[in-house]
Amino acid sequence: MLQRIALLTSGGDAPGMNACIRAVVRKTIYHGNEVIGIKRGFSGFMEADMIPMNLGSVADIIHRGGTVLRTARSEQFLTPEGRKKAYENVKRFGIQGLVVIGGDGSFRGARAMNLEMGLPVVGVPATIDNDITGTDQTIGFDTAVNTVVEAISKIRDTATSHERTFIIEVMGRNFGFIALAAGLAGGAETILIPERPFNYEEICERLMRGHRRGKLHSIILVAEGAASGMEVARKIQERTGFDTKVTILGHLQRGGMPSAADLILASRLGAKAVEMLMAGATREVVGVRAGELISMDIEDTMTQNRSVDLEQYNLAGILSI
Repeated sequence: MLQRIALLTSGGDAPGMNACIRAVVRKTIYHGNEVIGIKRGFSGFMEADMIPMNLGSVADIIHRGGTVLRTARSEQFLTPEGRKKAYENVKRFGIQGLVVIGGDGSFRGARAMNLEMGLPVVGVPATIDNDITGTDQTIGFDTAVNTVVEAISKIRDTATSHERTFIIEVMGRNFGFIALAAGLAGGAETILIPERPFNYEEICERLMRGHRRGKLHSIILVAEGAASGMEVARKIQERTGFDTKVTILGHLQRGGMPSAADLILASRLGAKAVEMLMAGATREVVGVRAGELISMDIEDTMTQNRSVDLEQYNLAGILSI
């Protein structure tokens, strides 16, 4: 009988993690079980940096960005010795199930805990990159996209006033999900993503065509995995002579109050993770597909590739003519 669940947040923080923590804690307590919060991810797991959590532990955190449990990346946990230290704390604290809130690296750690130690684990996808296979959306993605769209709107004001071309570099690691969604929503003239090759001559011809018809500004969105915003700006300015400026949004995209969509998603996924552990899940990830909550084998999230919606990419190109 499952009586004590632990949870941790790992990897890069994402808006909505606190809402997920709140859901895991309150759902666990609702069913009469105990919950242990592990601080600083797998580093805290090895160092026994753990605290019992109650209803008050998660009061007034739902709207806050970041994670109250903190997060970290741990090289030591990648070693057998590091994982052995974590397992000693599993036994010491009587942990019978683990919820891991994070991305693919976090899930690899959860998988190791299960395979090597038999600890039941459920992963909750939380990453602004939206790069977890099997789920339509991850916690934090919607908020990050809204942050970029807001930045596009503000930058467009000054771009128009000064008749400039602006390059906006966004996060996403090796994927273009943020750039594509924000570019389509924000009306960017050009979107550069890792999944699609691009040609500087074509980009510059598009800019010059717009200039000839009287267009006062241009916004180019660049996913960090596709190119450097500074390099893109340099090459465009060399070819066109246009006054070109760069804004790198960086970690601004990780912070701030989560959107309503992320708060709802995080609450649903966190509660579902607890239900899955109570039902006997051993090595799974919870996700959402077509609005419905689903469970996936953790192996599938690591071995299958995810790609952007190229129909949306083509649409963005058509609407930016």
